[in-house]
Formats: sequence, C-alpha cells, structure tokens
Amino acid sequence: MLSPSQVIVIATPVFFLLIAIEWLVSMRRRQYPYRLADAYSSMSLGLLSQTSAVFTKLLTVGIYTAVFEHVALMRNDAFWLSLPGWLIALVLYDFLYYWNHRMGHEVGVLWAAHVVHHQSQQYNLSTALRQPSSYALLSWLFYLPMALLGVPPLVFVVVGLIDLLYQFWVHTEQVRRLGWFDRWFCAPSNHRVHHAVNDQYIDKNYGGILIIWDRLFGTFKQEDDREPCVYGTRGLLRSWDPLWANASVYSQLAQDSWHARSFGDKLRVWLKPPGWRPADVAARFPKPAFVLDEHRALFEPPLSGAAKGFSTLQFFALIAGAALFLWNADQAPLAHNLIWFATIGIAQWVLGAVLQGRISVWLALMLDAGVLAAATGALGLTEWHMVFKPTAMLLACGQVLSAQRIAPVDKAGNTRPYSLRWLLVALQWSFIGDVCLMFSAPAMFMPGLVSFLLAHLCYIVVMKPGMPWFADRRALAITLLLGAGMYAVLWMGGLPAELRIPVAIYVSVIALMAAQAWGRWRVMQSFNALLVALGASLFMLSDAILALDRFVQPVPYAIFWVLMAYFGAQALIVWGLTGKPASVRQP
Repeated sequence: MLSPSQVIVIATPVFFLLIAIEWLVSMRRRQYPYRLADAYSSMSLGLLSQTSAVFTKLLTVGIYTAVFEHVALMRNDAFWLSLPGWLIALVLYDFLYYWNHRMGHEVGVLWAAHVVHHQSQQYNLSTALRQPSSYALLSWLFYLPMALLGVPPLVFVVVGLIDLLYQFWVHTEQVRRLGWFDRWFCAPSNHRVHHAVNDQYIDKNYGGILIIWDRLFGTFKQEDDREPCVYGTRGLLRSWDPLWANASVYSQLAQDSWHARSFGDKLRVWLKPPGWRPADVAARFPKPAFVLDEHRALFEPPLSGAAKGFSTLQFFALIAGAALFLWNADQAPLAHNLIWFATIGIAQWVLGAVLQGRISVWLALMLDAGVLAAATGALGLTEWHMVFKPTAMLLACGQVLSAQRIAPVDKAGNTRPYSLRWLLVALQWSFIGDVCLMFSAPAMFMPGLVSFLLAHLCYIVVMKPGMPWFADRRALAITLLLGAGMYAVLWMGGLPAELRIPVAIYVSVIALMAAQAWGRWRVMQSFNALLVALGASLFMLSDAILALDRFVQPVPYAIFWVLMAYFGAQALIVWGLTGKPASVRQP
C-alpha cells in the first residue's frame, strides 16, 4: 500500500497540470494572479511541509495508533471499513478539522503554525500548496476523539488525506459562485473569504469539505462582490525565506513573552488570540495599526533574468529531489533521511534568498554544490562527491571574479580591490586543500594542511585593511583559549609526534583569524562583517570536528558535519566580503 507521502508524489503532476490550466485561464481573462517569486515560495513551503512530515509521523499517526490500540472505547473495524463507516469517518474528521482550523486562528501558538498558509498576498492554486511545517506539533490533539471512538488508523489516515486533497481546488479566483453547492460545501467563494484580511471577512469560513459547520457555529460569511478580498496576513511577512516563514510568528510570540513583566502574561501571549499583547509590552514596543490599503501593495523585489532562470531550474530540481526523498523515506535509515532533508532544506533557503535578491546566482550555486558535496560524501556516493566538492570552490571563485567586475576600482584607484584579490587567493589555496584531502592517502594530509594554513593566512590579510590588529581583546582571548583546549584534547587523544608542531601552528593561525574577524565586526558593526566573523568561527568548528574524527575517536557521519561547517564558513566569508552592504538586522 502506498504511504501518504507517496500519494502526494503521485498527485504532484496533477497539481501542476491544474495550476497550468488556471494560469492559462487567468491570462485569457487578462487577470494576473501568479507572480513567479510568490508561486515558487508557496510551493517550496509545501515541499518543506511534506519533507518535514517524514519526521513527525510519531505525532500525527503514532500517538493516534497508540490511543486506538489501548484506550479506544469501542472496536468494530469491519464497520469502519464499510462504505457507511468511511463516510461517517470522513464527516467526523471534517468536523474535528473545523475546530482544529478555528483554534488555529484563535490561539496564538496554533496560529504561529497555521499562519504560513495565509502569508501569500495572492490567491491561486499554488497558495493551496503553501503549508506549515510545524502543524503536526499540536494538531494531533484534535483528532484523538476518532481514536477513542475506534476509527482504525488506516481509515483515519485515508480520510485525512481526502480532506486535505479536496481543499486544493478551492484556492482559486477563477471559479465564481456555485449556487447551492456554496451553501453546503467549502467552495472557492467561501474559501476566498477565509483568506481575506478585510474587517468583514477576517476569521470566517473554517470548513474543510463542508461549510455547514460554519453555518452551525456562527462563523460563516458570504463573499460580497462590493468588497473584493485582500489576501495575506495582518502583519505581512515580506520575505521569501521558507525558514523565516515558519518561524516568524513563533519569534514574535517569544519576544513578547520575554519582555512581559507579568509571569501570567508570559504564558497568555501563547494562548490568547493572535495579535494580543500585554499592555506593558505594547506600550514599550508599539506596532503600527493595520491599514487595509497598505496591504494591497504587493511584496515583489526585482528579479534579474539570471535570477529568474536560476530560480526556475532550482525549483524543478527541488521538486525532483523531494519526490525521490518522499518516495523512499519510509525504507531509508533515519540518518540518511535527516541528511537529505537538510540538503533539500538548504536548497530551499537558497531559492528564497535568490528570489529576494539577498545572494547572487554564483553564491547560490556554490551553496548548492557545497551541501551536495557534504551529503554525497556522508552517504558514500563517491563519484558525485568528487564532482561537487571542488565545484563548490570554483563557484566561490566565480562569485569573487563577478564582484571584481562589478566593482573593478576601489577608493584608492587600484584596478582590483585589495580584499577581493586576496580573497581569491585564499579560495584558490582552499581549493588545493580540498583536492588533497579528497584522497585518503596519508601522504596527502600534510600538503592539504599546508594549503589550508596558507588560505587562513590570506583570510587574515583580507580582514586587516583599515582595521587594528585584534580590536576585540575578549574575542582574542576566547578564540585562543578554544584553540588551546582543542589542541590539548588532540595531544591527549593521540596526536602523532610528527604532527604536533604543524597542528599547533595551524590551530594558532585559525584562532587568530577568527579573533581578527570578530575584531573587525566590533569596529564595523555591519551585517556583512558579522557574516565574515561567523564564517571564521565555522572554520574553527569544521577543523575541530575533522581533528577529533581523525586523531581522537570517530565521529558519526563526520564528513557531513565537517563539510557543512566548512562550506558554510566559505560561503559566509564570500557573502560578507562580496555582497551588498547591509544593516545588521536582516529578515
């Protein structure tokens, strides 16, 4: 029998076909409900929801099954597997879904999960796929009555999938009123009202398949042609970052809870309706009032042709990768699933960052290659690993060369900025070190170590211009202490005598590099300088894991953690030194 994830994989081509049909109809009607970045963002969040669901089955199905097996008040599997049983189970599920959905709009912590589905300012079939990844954390509570009534887990999963798939088609503006159907069922007109932020529409029409629950419990509102729906949330996300989309409201709630003076208010923040804030917090940290007309302006950062082309290729590569992951996830080891989930998740962040103009296509490709190098290395896909690992550094060099062409002259009139020239040299030494360490021969370790040592010396040169040496003395002390502590662990763990002096020099240089980076940030106080400092710190982490694995004791999937930290370090430093200057706060 197919798993729910495999059913979604099979249904995906149907989703895309219907999206294409909706787009063609809208173009013929001279309506334009699709924007590339918004559609890709929504569908990417749907992918993230499905891939993360691989790890939440214990909550969504596992707890349900345990309650069914041990606490069910009655058991009659034959009835529930009959046609009347299936229909009753579907209606019961839809009734419980109504209350789950309604509480998702009336309780802050539940809204923090559900808000993802409402963040798009447009309303089309791609919006239907925009689903949260944290939904399963608490939603399972609402369906336990079905387990108590003895509805078998198989029936529960199937009717839940039917309820979810039904709701896809109602996310469109191309289907108008449907007469009698609108009175009984959740239809496009009813659900447009649910997604609107207009005063008369807010928090209405929660039904999944049946709209009669809203009519019974006083939450129904009919669409009014004189009041067009304005979509989104009251407090727009203004970001294509899939991780921030899932975390933004949790972050807001945590901040309000932290700043609240009353212990009771610290708890109430999470349980009160969305938007509720303690009086003292609202006074100290006021937020602007909601203005409907301001929400009509669409968030749409400009996109270059290269960014559009990359985003399209990245999106379809993500679709293919996620489909393979979901199809095989039930049979794969947990560690392998986690590695591929992390790989897909980073690629999704990259897509959002390019759509928002936060990183260049060169840097995006470098990040893709880096995370694939880490994943293929950890999973023993040696041939692919040998391709992706050096490719990542070549793409990083491409980013620096691109930055040099954009800014070929610095303030002193030099033909190439000093820092970018030395950054390119550092990346070239890193590339040589990567090639050396790809081979398992012991004779290649020392050349690799020397190559990385020269790379770190070049990074220190990059970070010095216009800066004092080690401006933050506290950072200097911390990094040197961390380096000394790591060296002591290696010495006691069996570091070969012939390597003690070279490793001591290497540890000292990388600690000094990190100290110089943090001192640079202390002086500049910019987002770009912070990226460089974080990158230098990740270098320390990467080398620490590598040394522990090689000289002390094996670290499970060490190559994955080493390369994730290593390529993260390289990417942050390159981003910080070649990216557009930005403030410390970034969405």
